[in-house]
Amino acid sequence: MLPALYGERIATEAFVEAPEAIARHVTLCAMEDMAYITPPQALGLLIEKTQEIGFSMASEPRTGALLRTLAASKPAGKFLELGTGTGLATAWLLDGMDADSQLISVDTDAAVQQVAQEFLAGDARLTLVTQDGAAFLRNRQPSTFDFVFADAMPGKYEALDDALSVVKRGGFYIVDDMLPQPNWPEGHAAKIPAFIADLKARGTFEICPLTWATGVIVAVKK
Repeated sequence: MLPALYGERIATEAFVEAPEAIARHVTLCAMEDMAYITPPQALGLLIEKTQEIGFSMASEPRTGALLRTLAASKPAGKFLELGTGTGLATAWLLDGMDADSQLISVDTDAAVQQVAQEFLAGDARLTLVTQDGAAFLRNRQPSTFDFVFADAMPGKYEALDDALSVVKRGGFYIVDDMLPQPNWPEGHAAKIPAFIADLKARGTFEICPLTWATGVIVAVKK
């Protein structure tokens, strides 16, 4: 999501007047996460264009910062993003990848993806594909990618088996928007617990659900 989260200060809860609570309050105030994070160079232009076209489903900055950090752990990695959108998360991923890594980013909406094309296509590590994510996954070999970020219906609520299959052992499978979002269609909230339970029950991934950013799950294939 792309509300006013860029540059937003996160309010902490009120604390009772006790030494332990005061110390915790000071610690939290001293660690406002985005104050310590430098955004990718292209991000400002991407945000401006995203807002100009009224696209409301872009990844928020904390998600991007996490993606960049995890991407840095996969030198010479093969990355897949399902749901380019306007390229905000794409920019964060590229910023964490090394020179020998490659990123394929897939989206069905050519008009929205064109924003990423405009500002990011000069990066030789990036391949933009305009195709249904489920169809793309069906044509991939198992254990192809070191890192899959599923930010669309395909790869998350559709074609999940295929999305998990393409992750290499030790590779990341990451999803966001696990917490309620204002643009969710009616009935979508019920899909979340079922999705998480399914992912957990498979036993092939170690999963870590995070009540942070828009709600993120970091999973690693065993």
